[in-house]
Amino acid sequence: MLTTLKKLGPGLLFAGAAIGVSHLVQSTRAGADFGMGLLWALLLVNLFKYPFFQFGPRYASATGESLIEGYRKLGKGVLATYFVLSLGTMFTIQTAVTIVTAGLANSLFGDIGPLVIAGISISSLQLWTLIILSVCLIILFVGKYNILDKLIKVIIITLTISTLVAVVCAYTGFNQPLSFVQKLPKNATEIAFLIAFMGWMPAPLDISVWHSIWTIEKKKIQTTLSPKEALLDFNIGYVSTIILGIAFLCLGYFVMHLSGETFSNKAAVFSNQLIDLYTKSLGNWAYIFIGIAAFTTMFSTTITTLDASPRALSKSLDTLANRTTRNGYRNWIFILTFGTLIIFFFFASEMGLLIKIATILSFITAPFYAIVNYKLISSKHTPAAWRPSLKLHILSFLGIFFLIGFSLWYLNTL
Repeated sequence: MLTTLKKLGPGLLFAGAAIGVSHLVQSTRAGADFGMGLLWALLLVNLFKYPFFQFGPRYASATGESLIEGYRKLGKGVLATYFVLSLGTMFTIQTAVTIVTAGLANSLFGDIGPLVIAGISISSLQLWTLIILSVCLIILFVGKYNILDKLIKVIIITLTISTLVAVVCAYTGFNQPLSFVQKLPKNATEIAFLIAFMGWMPAPLDISVWHSIWTIEKKKIQTTLSPKEALLDFNIGYVSTIILGIAFLCLGYFVMHLSGETFSNKAAVFSNQLIDLYTKSLGNWAYIFIGIAAFTTMFSTTITTLDASPRALSKSLDTLANRTTRNGYRNWIFILTFGTLIIFFFFASEMGLLIKIATILSFITAPFYAIVNYKLISSKHTPAAWRPSLKLHILSFLGIFFLIGFSLWYLNTL
């Protein structure tokens, strides 16, 4: 058991990055607003995104290089497009996940502000943001991938246990008959939510690039990582995201559906509403389970996204310019951190809008990642033994049509 756990890594990092806003915020809201009515969307999007996520560790473990090098082999324009898309979304994504994490920290551990520095008042939420980002930076700079690999295992295990306990507790207090009637959103607002829900469920498709980079990092400390082991690691992480996605959907349904509660777009208020609504329904004794589940969910997303985006952008620039930059990762992580803080200080009260923008952008750009990942894994650049099977080819085609179709449907409703 311990030997198997030790071999796991990139797949759990994928789960840590994926299980965040999509689960805690979007899945919970889906359960609160639609009951189990959007379960079809959760399962369908996980099914159709599966091959494109899987192609990341498959390609990296089979070739010894990340998807970024693979994109370059498909053409400089492909890699340049990836770089531009990543640069255009990374600040919004990082800000969205950090705002929710800071709001939860403020709710769980209390106010620590305001603090006045040089005549400038810094709120408790802003202070928590600075603390969380500082802790993440210290972990990433001091321990690098090795400590992140070990830390994420503790986080995912804690997250899974606390969330499943919370679901069981919520179900015991649920007094209505279970309904699995599926619903199709009809008006523009509901359709926008559906697209946002699927945009980050279980995660944006560009995380496949991050996963390929983490796989290469894992091979540096575990040189015997085979494609078969990499795919097992991925599948464990992927199944975890599906299970926890359903768990948070159930929590929203069991605790919040028909409660009349309206969520705030302000991070601190939203976090208080989320935790208070659970504890009011389940009892104060459940506070610790809800608190741990929520905070570990968002902290894991914050630290993995803060690590992955700089790695990917630094690697992309180096590959495009055919060079190796010594401090590229460190430079980009500081750029991302300061960019996040700037957006946060100006748009902290618009958490809902930031999440909506980030998730919709992720869904609209998903067809690009699906097509290039499929093209790369099916090409001569991938060893023949690790190209997709007939079933995976069929699922990939269906997934591409699904992502393009829903994107066009959404754009047609604007």
